[in-house]
Parts: sequence; C-alpha cells; structure tokens
Amino acid sequence: MTLYIADSAVFINGYHKENSQFITVPAVGEELKSREARMRFDLACERGTRSEIPDPLIRAEVIGTARHTQDAEELSATDIDILAKALEYKEDAVLLTDDYAVQNVAAVMGINVAPISQKKIKDVLVWGKRCTGCRRKFDEGDVCPVCGSKLKKTRKRKL
Repeated sequence: MTLYIADSAVFINGYHKENSQFITVPAVGEELKSREARMRFDLACERGTRSEIPDPLIRAEVIGTARHTQDAEELSATDIDILAKALEYKEDAVLLTDDYAVQNVAAVMGINVAPISQKKIKDVLVWGKRCTGCRRKFDEGDVCPVCGSKLKKTRKRKL
C-alpha cells in the first residue's frame, strides 16, 4: 500500500487513490475554505486518513532549508507542517501538493513529490531579491537599503 502525505490540494480537488494510506496535518483541515473541500477532508478522516502533528525538530529543519532556498516568505505555517510530516516519512511516502514553493523545498530535502492538478517543477531554485530602483541584488528584505525602492523576488540560481 502506498503512503501519501496530503496537502490541501488533495481535498480541494477531490483526489483519491484506491488502496492507499493518506496522512495529513491538522492545519490542512483548518485552512480549507469551501464546504465541499471540508466535507472531503472529514470524509477522508472517517475512512482512515490520519491527521498528525509534525515533530518540532523536523519542522525547524524544514524552516532552515526554506530559508536557504529563500522560499520561507512563500510558505505558510501549514506548508511547513506538511513538509515536516513528509520529511518524517521521507523513505516511505509521496507528498501530494501543487504548491511550487513546497515542491522546491521538498526537492532540496529529497522528498518524493507528485502534483495533483498542476505540473511538477522542473528545476530546483534558490531565490533572491532585486531592487526595482537601483537594480542591486540582495538575499532578503522588502525595501532596498541603498535607495529605498521595493525589492522584487527573482531567481538567483538553480541547484
């Protein structure tokens, strides 16, 4: 039986696989907005989907990796939880997600990923920031420390 770590896209899109075990995190259920997605989540839990809290130490490891790739700004607390849970089951599971930032961090951490309705990422990227005014490059921030203009996220390099 295949083990899947389920992001919210699984319940939003009604994704289901026979003879498979699903694990998710409590925050996924809390972030579902539509009545249909929430109903799919509740039904999946009744049918055996487990909702587990991620290990805090593994969660901290995910945050460190996300900072390295500069995806930390893009990830929600739920995204971090789902990545941590996928890392806990890394050898035995596939993470189901359409979120590109989640896929990017997962690829760096060696987590198997399968998309639900979007295409899978092709390249693993490290992000940086570029000033919209003076065009200087920075690793982080929202405002240029040189000229005060807004910083825009740009691709720094491929891994």
